Amino acid sequence: MESAPIIELRRLHRYFGETRAVSDVSFDVMQGEVFGYIGPNGAGKTTSMRILATLDLPTYGDALVDGFSVINDPDRVRRRLGFMPDLFGTYPNVNCREYLDFFARAYGLRGRERSRALRYVMGFTKLEGLAEKPIRGLSKGMKQRLCLGRAMVHDPRVLILDEPAAGLDPRARIELRQMIRELADRGKTVLVSSHILTELAEMCDRVGIIEHGELLAVGAVDEIQQGHVPFSEVKVRVIGEADSLAGWLAQRQQVDNLRVEGELIWFSHEGQRDDQAEILRQIVLAGFPVSEFSSHNKSLEDVFMHVTRGVVQ
Repeated sequence: MESAPIIELRRLHRYFGETRAVSDVSFDVMQGEVFGYIGPNGAGKTTSMRILATLDLPTYGDALVDGFSVINDPDRVRRRLGFMPDLFGTYPNVNCREYLDFFARAYGLRGRERSRALRYVMGFTKLEGLAEKPIRGLSKGMKQRLCLGRAMVHDPRVLILDEPAAGLDPRARIELRQMIRELADRGKTVLVSSHILTELAEMCDRVGIIEHGELLAVGAVDEIQQGHVPFSEVKVRVIGEADSLAGWLAQRQQVDNLRVEGELIWFSHEGQRDDQAEILRQIVLAGFPVSEFSSHNKSLEDVFMHVTRGVVQ
């Protein structure tokens, strides 16, 4: 029997006057999944996340965390959820340990339970050596680690991360991505938004694409690629007969966007890997001297550009 979703958005709407920030959005996220929430600025990502974090209320519809409604059971939702906003708020003259300890106390942790939680969080985020360091002296990457630690100090089942990699250097982004995957491997459910689509493609089990408040696509990255951009980019290197092969390929129904660059031929091919293997076999049987043949699926960035329309609200 399949388990129930940990995160559920049920026909969620949020209006601000005439602006429909979120319009009829529905999707589920299962336990242990990393779900990527993708969309341009103003698409409705942060509004959806704020509703899940019980910081805002929907105009219509509902959102559930671990079976509890953000409308009817916000206190139960907060105990099960950690929220990492896109803007990191700090307090003056506070070091890392004091900052995390403050939030542990706010969540009702006491005595040994609080001490264990602080040790675990600081160990996981690798902040032990910076425990006494004032927050104002931290780098952007270390502040993001501290903000993640704040979100997970009460050991929530669900983590909502709004643009956690914004402004980070490449090493800090890689380390953050590894931490998010490790949290999912430990059974946490993670909803993460980002503008760095290549990282989401590597990190997420499934993604949802939202624009102008509307959910345009949802599913595994490969599924969305096949469903919305069902073709691959193919490169063929042929010795001395590129123009002849280009003419031969132009007669094939699944071939499009042909271009020739010396001995290289590039084209879009609609079909699966078996279809590409077949067209390579036909090229060879036709007598063309092929020295290289490769293909790659369209990236998540390509899918995003294909699905979205650049609508701003």
